[in-house]
Amino acid sequence: MPLLQAHTLLFDMDGTLVDSTALVESTWADFCGRHGLDLAEVLAFAHGRPTRETVHRFVADAPLAAAETRRLVAHEESETTGITAVPGAAALLAALGPGSWAVVTSASRRLAEVRLGAAGLPVPELLVSADDVTRGKPDPQGYLLAAERLGREARETVVFEDSPAGIRAALASGARTVVIGACADHDHEAQRHPDFRGFSVAPADPSRPGVTLTVPEPVAGGRPVRR
Repeated sequence: MPLLQAHTLLFDMDGTLVDSTALVESTWADFCGRHGLDLAEVLAFAHGRPTRETVHRFVADAPLAAAETRRLVAHEESETTGITAVPGAAALLAALGPGSWAVVTSASRRLAEVRLGAAGLPVPELLVSADDVTRGKPDPQGYLLAAERLGREARETVVFEDSPAGIRAALASGARTVVIGACADHDHEAQRHPDFRGFSVAPADPSRPGVTLTVPEPVAGGRPVRR
């Protein structure tokens, strides 16, 4: 199997480490029902973006949008039905050393902690959430901030993402980008894998500091590994 080398690994959460699809879709379906909106259109915009941005995109009245955001956030932070880890994610994270990985998510910190816990995944030492940025994905601010806090350049990291907005954010940051899941909305150097099965931490190589992963071959439509 090929190797993938990076100083640090940065992971999106929803859809990448955590499968929250059913809960996310039911939450936005209720929102659409209250406001007479098309669910497919809302989901297409919402994937990878902070809740507040999606609400303000579809609800013009500012006080109503603020109230809806509070309502949705409260529901998301209290409901964990159907939350599971993406296959292979738990084993991969367990094999990574402290400080070698971080999460960059469009969720709030509280929601990220709830969903990681519900999926049986650890909370990393560094978690960059929607609370930490002023511009959400597809803006690269979150990934640039994570790299800065780790004392690295973004180009020294590998980002794992699943949504078009997240993929654009990762690529814009200059990070090498790996797509997890079914999204085919990517070009450049992004490779694609259905999940983390087949990924493993390679034996340490003193001449190559950081993290070395053995990875399966990308699925059709993906790109070869950049060594």
